[in-house]
Amino acid sequence: MDKLINYLLEFGQLNQPQIDLIKRKVKVVELKKGEYFSEAGKIPRQVAFIEEGLFRVCYYNSKGDEITKYFVDENNFAVDINSFNQKIPSSEYVQAVTDCTLLVFSTESLNDLSATIIQWDGIINKITEKALVEKVNKLSPMLAEDATTRYLNFLEKFPNLANRVPLSYLASYLGITQSSLSRIRKSI
Repeated sequence: MDKLINYLLEFGQLNQPQIDLIKRKVKVVELKKGEYFSEAGKIPRQVAFIEEGLFRVCYYNSKGDEITKYFVDENNFAVDINSFNQKIPSSEYVQAVTDCTLLVFSTESLNDLSATIIQWDGIINKITEKALVEKVNKLSPMLAEDATTRYLNFLEKFPNLANRVPLSYLASYLGITQSSLSRIRKSI
């Protein structure tokens, strides 16, 4: 719980009664590797702060291929923010890559916090803005790079993820086949 509170405090001030309220509004949830936090076709009704573990966000393209868009690790929030905010069905799956310990806020809890803590919406807006900027920075450079450069950049930017992510997910994220990824790994 301390990780969550420290993370929130990076984006704004909270006093002890507000911190206590946040702790009462959050629920600890354990997810096993392979389980889904949220699924395509359903409206997301909760937001997770990843205390321990790793998620991937994925979807199925028009050919039925599973595509990994990005990974979300510890000390980050996970939700399909567009679907959550607009209350529309998601087009993405949020799946546990490893066993996960989550601190989960329901829609109702978030609404209560918004109504009670004056600076809550400002904190959430700053967190959302940071996450969107990071997402763009992760995805944009990959569009113009060759596969080897994408893999090397992944290793450089996310060294702690390389050994935690199955090769099939990593290959999908990099936009290459698993056999291509194996060749790249052997050559470097």
